[in-house]
Parts: sequence; structure tokens; C-alpha cells
Amino acid sequence: MFSAETVPGKLTSEHRLKPGVWGQLCVGLGLVEFHTSGPSPSTTAVRAGESLIIEPALSHFVRLSTDVQFKVSFYR
Repeated sequence: MFSAETVPGKLTSEHRLKPGVWGQLCVGLGLVEFHTSGPSPSTTAVRAGESLIIEPALSHFVRLSTDVQFKVSFYR
């Protein structure tokens, strides 16, 4: 589990997963704002107890609440 203090900097700056790799963002505490870039940028609020699927090659970054705890699992 990551917190606002332990989150890798790469997650809070724009990045993307490799083709064929999916992610699952799971929030245990607090709030994660999931931002996508590109022609149709969007923001999705993911709250404690919720999860979000991250598609391969989707350009994105996160913003975190101060009390956040979350993890990202990867699948091929």
C-alpha cells in the first residue's frame, strides 16, 4: 500500500502502462483522483473501498488526498 508520503513520483506525473498490461487501482483510505490525458481528458474520483481499471497505453497520472492508502496491481 502506498501513502501520500511513499507514492513513487512516477505515479503523480504523466505515464502509461505498456501495451498488453492492465492495472487495477484499489483505494483503501482517502481519495485518489485519476486523470487521463489526450484528446478527451477526464478525471475520476476513486474513494476508499473502490477500484478502477487502467487500460494499456492510456496516458494518465494521479493526485492524492493527504490521508490516502492505495495499491496498484498489474495484469497481463
